[in-house]
Amino acid sequence: MSTERLAFMIGLLGSVHCIGMCGPLAFAVPSLKQGWAFLVLDKFVYQLGRIVSYCFLGLMIGLIGEQIWMAGFQQGVSIFSGILIVMAASSRLFKFQVFKNTPSFFLKPFHKAFNYALKHKANHLIIGIINGFLPCGFVYLAMAGALNTGNISSSVTYMFWFGMGTLPLMFIATLSMGFTGALLRRRINRVVPYFMLCLGIWFIFRGLELNIPYLSPAGAGQGVADCR
Repeated sequence: MSTERLAFMIGLLGSVHCIGMCGPLAFAVPSLKQGWAFLVLDKFVYQLGRIVSYCFLGLMIGLIGEQIWMAGFQQGVSIFSGILIVMAASSRLFKFQVFKNTPSFFLKPFHKAFNYALKHKANHLIIGIINGFLPCGFVYLAMAGALNTGNISSSVTYMFWFGMGTLPLMFIATLSMGFTGALLRRRINRVVPYFMLCLGIWFIFRGLELNIPYLSPAGAGQGVADCR
């Protein structure tokens, strides 16, 4: 599987989660101009704002990852990323929390930014950008994958395709005010931890370089793009 397809799949799965978690925020942003065309444009711009943030995160992660790759620590990063993903999946499967509460001081700047953005004429774009930086398990999962690409351009591309994966359902949901019912979201959310578990185990095996074709080839630390 190519890195772009993997990132898109993570985004697509994550979008179902996002509709339940971030959907109310997207629904609440008012359109300052009347008319169906302006509504569609505003909601689409909101999605673009999120993707811009994801690409920026990809840039930051790429800068870190490139230095790690140059230092020869790619195997360790792959294993460490896999362990974190397995821990996140296990917390959802076995109902325990690694971090029970997000510190209020961390979220305070976001609240202030939202209050400002709601009154701005570019409110959908600004809030979309802010939304992309909010703490989210699926964004962390995507960032772990981007870190393992090994260079800046691949990391940005990875996060771009993650954002594109979240776009279809989120865009349709913001227009239709939540077309996916709670039952469907619950069913898909049950599958997500198993997907995360498989992905985490794959990262661990890649870092171990056990000379297993496709799963753990020798020299896998050269980047995710080498394993298709």
